[in-house]
Amino acid sequence: MNSTCALTAKSGEAMTDAIFYFDFGSPNAYLSHKVIPQIEARSGAKFAYVPALLGGIFKATGNQSPAQAFAGIPSKLAYERLETQRFVRRHRITEFAMNPHFPVNTLQIMRGAVAAQVEGVFEPYVEAVFRAMWVDGLKMDDPAVIRQALEAAGLPAEALIARSADPEVKARLIANTEEAVAKGVFGSPSFLVGGELFFGKDRLRDVEEEVAASA
Repeated sequence: MNSTCALTAKSGEAMTDAIFYFDFGSPNAYLSHKVIPQIEARSGAKFAYVPALLGGIFKATGNQSPAQAFAGIPSKLAYERLETQRFVRRHRITEFAMNPHFPVNTLQIMRGAVAAQVEGVFEPYVEAVFRAMWVDGLKMDDPAVIRQALEAAGLPAEALIARSADPEVKARLIANTEEAVAKGVFGSPSFLVGGELFFGKDRLRDVEEEVAASA
């Protein structure tokens, strides 16, 4: 996993082969996160993880989550679940469960991701929060639950929570989100290889092929 560690750096300036715009609230972002190391190992590519707030992306683009968009089409939602099961089996993902509190307001933990970049603990933070959301099924919009999850992962919970309230951290998350929208992103997970946009976990094979073609 590659990340932009300096708060003042632009996400696109990271030395990387692909940019991964993600929000912890997306189960498909978590599943992509589980597969990305396989792609990096096969291709030698590096993915830059860029936190971008999905609620802000939806608001800017007029998009909706599948649960909202297809609420009146039960067969479509059932097919989405089937495709998820197939993806999990195909990639031999052994730890995944839908969060019983879904949808979860991710504003605090997404600010925390930017704070973790500043504090130098971005990678373990991403691992811990994705796990809390999509393995342990925790209510990660409850401040007490967030603190407990970070402490359990051995992360500096108090420093991260305090840093998350920093106006510069808030501004960076907004900037990341606006940058994502400007590049055509309308949901999570989204990937950029060069200037080419790919959306959804099912496009990871295309991402890998694009990385190889542009090498």
